[in-house]
Amino acid sequence: MNESAVKKIVVLTSGGDAPGMNAALRAVVRTASHYNIDCYGIREGFNGLINNDFTKMGPRSVKHIISEGGTILRSARSLQFKTPEGRKKAYENCLQHGIEGIVCIGGDGTFRGAKVFYEEYGIKVIGVPGTIDNDIFGTDNTIGYDTALNTAMDAIDKIRDTATSHNRVFFVEVMGRDAGFIALNSGLATGAIDILIPERKDSIEELFATFERAEKAGKSSSIVVVAEGERMGSIYDIAKATQNSFPQYDIRVAVLGHIQRGGSPSCADRVLASRLGYGAVVGLMEGKTNVMVGMQSNRMVYTAIEEAIKKHNEIDQDLLKISEILAI
Repeated sequence: MNESAVKKIVVLTSGGDAPGMNAALRAVVRTASHYNIDCYGIREGFNGLINNDFTKMGPRSVKHIISEGGTILRSARSLQFKTPEGRKKAYENCLQHGIEGIVCIGGDGTFRGAKVFYEEYGIKVIGVPGTIDNDIFGTDNTIGYDTALNTAMDAIDKIRDTATSHNRVFFVEVMGRDAGFIALNSGLATGAIDILIPERKDSIEELFATFERAEKAGKSSSIVVVAEGERMGSIYDIAKATQNSFPQYDIRVAVLGHIQRGGSPSCADRVLASRLGYGAVVGLMEGKTNVMVGMQSNRMVYTAIEEAIKKHNEIDQDLLKISEILAI
């Protein structure tokens, strides 16, 4: 590889944490070291840039973290970085340290911040998609999604055991404020009777019709997986409406919540994070900026941050159809 376009970079994790962020961080630090690039870790996301919280990192700084969930650099959503004054201070600190490139590991909020910073001050930025929601365009999967999916699946499997033992109907809420990827895939993997997601206009009538079909088919216990961003209302409202229409059901609600964000990353997430962390450093070395590194059809690709934020991964309509056919 030719002489690197950058000699000093920083890496930060920002926004909601996701399993595999540490694996990505490790890949960034060790790839930089391999190519003789100085690498600094920034604590607490963009806040660290503003507060001058720079720590020089080398290969030994990231030992044994590949299997850890969360992020050793800690993550934060920075309100100060949203102000011109905050960004100016961050730039002055970068200038003081001679920083030429920033690797930002996070979701679309993180990328928005990186894009504005580049446009205002011209420091090269590359995004690494780390979010359990899998809702970022330009990569088949985001870091943390596979682990969160497996966590949800394991939890729903356990809930099914108790549902079957007591002839119960469980409404299980999984994460996904604007995206139904976790709900759709975990619902299909666990044989949910219905899956409610924000991308589709669901109705209570359709849900009730599904229950009626299930009764006719002799199903005595059921799981309904609900994405937290479902537009029909809160999971408690949906469960209450169902109870009113089907008083014979023993209905329970389970909200999986932040259990899905934690835990040791899966093999797929560790490998993905390692590839993308490496790809981010190589991208900066090649002079790329204002882009996000991703994997599409097992190939490394770089997508303009603007595009990654604007467009969204589409829900697979085939999967929706398959989940309906196989549910009853």
